[in-house]
Amino acid sequence: MTMTTVIQRGVWAVLLWPYLLTCSLPLDCKEDHDSFSRCPSISQEKLLDRVIQHAELIYRVSEESCSLFEEMFVPFPLQLQRNQAGYACITKTLPIPSSKSEIQQISDKWLLHSVLMLVQSWIEPLVYLQATLDRYDGAPDMLLNKTKWVSLKLISLEQGVVVLIKKMLNEGMTTTAYSEQGLLQYDGQPEMLESIMRDYTLLSCFKKDAHKMEILLKLLKCRQTDAYNCA
Repeated sequence: MTMTTVIQRGVWAVLLWPYLLTCSLPLDCKEDHDSFSRCPSISQEKLLDRVIQHAELIYRVSEESCSLFEEMFVPFPLQLQRNQAGYACITKTLPIPSSKSEIQQISDKWLLHSVLMLVQSWIEPLVYLQATLDRYDGAPDMLLNKTKWVSLKLISLEQGVVVLIKKMLNEGMTTTAYSEQGLLQYDGQPEMLESIMRDYTLLSCFKKDAHKMEILLKLLKCRQTDAYNCA
């Protein structure tokens, strides 16, 4: 990819970024950022629509962030190295179905809990990612801002899914048993190459999981409206 193409993409992203921030409805059910406790007043259908919207935006911005990081810091040989070196995603051990046939067979309850597990598993790693990206020389503000935005939206998404679980399943607050200790145990300053590959893996894995969140939520929405034709 040429430098001209990278610059052109960057210009378009700068122009569209303010619109992306403003067009996203908050999940706290009012046009402000107060307590999420107001959300039970919204209908289940509208809440699910907003949760899906948040998941779509999170995936879109995670995809942009991963591409931007790749273009700025990861030469093509290192991209191949990540694929060949067996870098594992931190959510690999979560009991979440991955194949299409498995996903089709799980209940609505397990769909929601799977999304919640993914969301909660990424909250702390994204905080870590923000801190480590701040140490990069020449890291563009656009990348830093996108990462911070996704981190905040992920917390909002968690709140929305929790309220959705209460509405649809009549369950209280749910937390996962998953621990991010394997990721957050790093101390000190890693070598630059190691840091790049670690952060690239994080961004790539989060993009993959953000897409999975979106797919699971849209399947849930489909089941609410057309239970017999959801693929």
